[in-house]
Amino acid sequence: MRYRSFAEVETRGYSPLYDEWCMGVSGDDELLALLDTLPAARRQPVLFLGAARFVGVPLGDYAAFRSFVLDSWETIRHVMETRATQTNEAGRCAVLLPSLAAISADEGRPLALVEVGASAGACLYPDRYAYSYSPGPSLHPPGGSPVPPLGCAVEGRVPVPSSLPEVVWRAGIDLNPLDAGNDDDVRWLESLVWPEHRFRAERLRAALGVVRAEPPLLIRGDLNEQILPLVARAPSDAVVVVFHSAVLAYLDRAGRDRFRDTMMRLATDRQRPVHWLSHEGHGTLAGVAGAMEKAPGEEDGRFVLQHNGVTVARTGPHGQSIEWL
Repeated sequence: MRYRSFAEVETRGYSPLYDEWCMGVSGDDELLALLDTLPAARRQPVLFLGAARFVGVPLGDYAAFRSFVLDSWETIRHVMETRATQTNEAGRCAVLLPSLAAISADEGRPLALVEVGASAGACLYPDRYAYSYSPGPSLHPPGGSPVPPLGCAVEGRVPVPSSLPEVVWRAGIDLNPLDAGNDDDVRWLESLVWPEHRFRAERLRAALGVVRAEPPLLIRGDLNEQILPLVARAPSDAVVVVFHSAVLAYLDRAGRDRFRDTMMRLATDRQRPVHWLSHEGHGTLAGVAGAMEKAPGEEDGRFVLQHNGVTVARTGPHGQSIEWL
């Protein structure tokens, strides 16, 4: 059911090609048997589709996709065993920006950003991108941005800022950090962009150029092991914001619970409270105050944005929309 669900919830209306491929896989016993030879965590649709793209699958109908996968399975399998789903979508900064700007304004200090599941780090530069909210203002960093404006449809009273917050420190954690200057890593990230989303691929390439110009601090390791020491390295004159997007679903329940408990302790620390922004699928953080186990929008694949465990918005998974609650 994993591939059928992915088609019906995630790709429908966003990627007709992936919709067709995943529906085909869901009823294809031969391909499912091949996927079942991988560990459960390695059978993810995004990983499989990205690996096939990385190896060179033609963007054709399901029959052509199936034939290519069968002929190239061992190579695809190797990619699935050695790579991870690390979509580095700078567009998600558009749904994080209102909260980031409000935190900086309320605290009266610049931001120190820590991203969990940072991939190559493209989401650590919200101050370097331009934004176009509709309805709403357009925002531009001083001197402009090489990245096309991040478009975001707005619903409700979204606190879109009038200016971009200052970011003085950027760091991230990833099991396998990617290098924006490495051609294979860049090609892998491009393979994770859905085939119809050419604008996202162009945006990715431009955002990685921003990363290359000023690389962030990226730490290799488990998020639960590395989050506390990394937060401790943030400059004392900045307000620390830990954020993540489409990451926690890849942890088991114990790992998610441990991370949630750590972040809630940090958020309520009287000496130096840390702000926590979670941008995940519905139900990923079960048990957090304000979490939405079942809510309008779940069936259309939207994400939930939470600040310190309290739900504040529903969003498009790639940052394309935000509905303030």
